Amino acid sequence: MNPPADSRDNLCETASGIPVEPVHGPGDRTGSDTDGTHAQRLGQPGAYPFTRGIYGDMYRGRLWTMRQYAGFSTAAESNARYKYLLSQGSTGLSVAFDLPTQMGYDSDNEIAAGEVGKVGVAIDSLADMRTLFDGIPLDEVSTSMTINAPASILLLLYQLVGEDQGVDAGRLRGTIQNDVLKEYIARGTYIFPPAPSLRIVTDTFAYCAAELPNFNTISISGYHIGEAGATAVQEVGFTLADAITYVEAAVEAGLDVDAFAPRLSFFFVARSTLLEEVAKFRAARRMWARIMRDRFGARDPRSQMLRFHTQTAGVQLTAQQAEVNLARVTIQSLAATLGGTQSLHANSYDEALSLPSEKAARLALRTQQVIAHETDVTLTADPLAGSYFVEHLTDEVERRAQELIDRIDELGGAVAAIESGYQKSEIERSAYELARDIETDRRVVVGVNRYTMEEDVDPELQRVEDTVQEGQISEVRRVRAERDADAVETALADVAKCAESRDNLLPVMKEALRGMATVGEVCDALRGVFGKHAPTDAF
Repeated sequence: MNPPADSRDNLCETASGIPVEPVHGPGDRTGSDTDGTHAQRLGQPGAYPFTRGIYGDMYRGRLWTMRQYAGFSTAAESNARYKYLLSQGSTGLSVAFDLPTQMGYDSDNEIAAGEVGKVGVAIDSLADMRTLFDGIPLDEVSTSMTINAPASILLLLYQLVGEDQGVDAGRLRGTIQNDVLKEYIARGTYIFPPAPSLRIVTDTFAYCAAELPNFNTISISGYHIGEAGATAVQEVGFTLADAITYVEAAVEAGLDVDAFAPRLSFFFVARSTLLEEVAKFRAARRMWARIMRDRFGARDPRSQMLRFHTQTAGVQLTAQQAEVNLARVTIQSLAATLGGTQSLHANSYDEALSLPSEKAARLALRTQQVIAHETDVTLTADPLAGSYFVEHLTDEVERRAQELIDRIDELGGAVAAIESGYQKSEIERSAYELARDIETDRRVVVGVNRYTMEEDVDPELQRVEDTVQEGQISEVRRVRAERDADAVETALADVAKCAESRDNLLPVMKEALRGMATVGEVCDALRGVFGKHAPTDAF
């Protein structure tokens, strides 16, 4: 039985455990004042420490990029969805890959059985990548690719498609996620151990600095950390600790910090706890500016800017009363835009049930467009600045996230902390506490533990048929049959030889892929040298 509508659980704290007073005022600022007065720490939009945004005029000058994360089944079906989204006003593409691709396996590998095309598009070779972007001019769109362990391989396939189209590499724009550290913490789609994985990341930094200057070489992801159960504070602390490790690895590899840091980007989740999320984004910007300036000596302001993409919280979507997710996604999108995101994906309301339908994907895009064109959110930079509560939360998120970074430093850095299981165990503890609070009704989830109702399952949900796998297997085998097998064998041997050296891996991988070596074959060549990661359980 549902309780009365005015019955509420007064937790008196945010989802991260930050105490909340009934009224906040001028005396509530609690952050360490390392940079002088609070006004100096707040700064102006477009200026250090970028608390209020990385651009002076923010959305008055340019709206955030509206991306809709999409990819399913075959490259041809995903291509049709991309063209539809672009026709509806999407201003950037965001590619979802299936699990075999994310793990570096071809569709005909026995380990891929049952997963081909299910949670993203299957990409086995350059032939698939050509189909995926057929008819889409790569010099006119910005493309984000959610891929990590084999990110460099998918980036090279994208570059090769650009070459097919006659597009100069300097005109290719977009982002590869390429954040393998969070895979060990929260997601699990890793391939190699941390050390060689970091080597591939830094090779990608160097390659793109020379070959793809307008491509973001990494999107350091708090999103998956948050989706695994981390609080907002943990999301910031663990993500920035990973980012520190990437910068350290690049510097140790001989790269100048101001040569690669301007192309670093971040990826965060936006939850329904609107005000804490806004504070999280503001705190992360301020912390990163200070880290880059004071810890790494970055002098280029672009190196100090935390540029980030946001996706609304998939884990907060409910299968029960799925239409209510429209309200959740709207609030989450508002949190991202009030917090100053550079690009945004709004989830579709039916994602807790199936792959997004075309209608649901369109409504998600329309949600962004309504915020952009029918609200006053875009009229001024950092519209919530000066709110006693928001400033208090910003300071508290910063202070608590810095404590986590300090703890990881004490453990020897992010890789050592990962190997000890520290981040994973902390996230699992937070996830358990949230699940317990929902189970005991301490936290209300509308339609799940309060305001419930009986429902019928929508028969129109989009599904990926098992025949997709059969077709994909036939295609990858056709590619192998028609290519120059001896040339591919030689190219793969070159990849393995390069992996044994300290030379940059990307040029030799590119030539193997140009000759129609598959994603799985290139990854196998690297597995033969680097091995596979065996996870450590903290318990």
